Amino acid sequence: MRTLLRLADGIDSLNETVGRWAMWLALAVVLIGSWNAVARYLGRFMDLRLSSNAYLELQWYLFSLMFLLGAAYVLKHDGHVRVDVLIQKLTPKGQAWVRIAGTVLFLIPFCILVIWTSWFPVSASWSIHEMSPDPGGLARYPIKTAIPVGFLLLMLQGVASLIRSIHVVRTGEAAS
Repeated sequence: MRTLLRLADGIDSLNETVGRWAMWLALAVVLIGSWNAVARYLGRFMDLRLSSNAYLELQWYLFSLMFLLGAAYVLKHDGHVRVDVLIQKLTPKGQAWVRIAGTVLFLIPFCILVIWTSWFPVSASWSIHEMSPDPGGLARYPIKTAIPVGFLLLMLQGVASLIRSIHVVRTGEAAS
């Protein structure tokens, strides 16, 4: 079990790092969005083209990355929205059993489904180096890759949570 707990620690560390980087994307999204708004109106006033579809798409891409790469971080910090009315009344072992069931029955299968269904569209996008159809738009294939990557990170964090929950069930004590 000690080896599995070290694996869970490694997954936690990975998602902590990725999540902290993803947090900075919020600032980038705000700055790019602000530039887009200012450039659009200032450009009209000065009769210049200061804005482009690339900035708008970059804002969308960064927003998507923030959520896709940040989901595992939020799971690690137990920040996902859920109804805790019943689970609060359970013992720590009972809570661990609920987390095990939720992870095994819902989280991991859903992540596998998303990774599997996104794999072929992402591969096809890479094979043709898919570009945005909008004038001045960005490449689409790199951002599409974030879908399976984000769900892989989320699934890994689910595995770490599963390991820790099993530890609680077996020993009755929380894993550090």
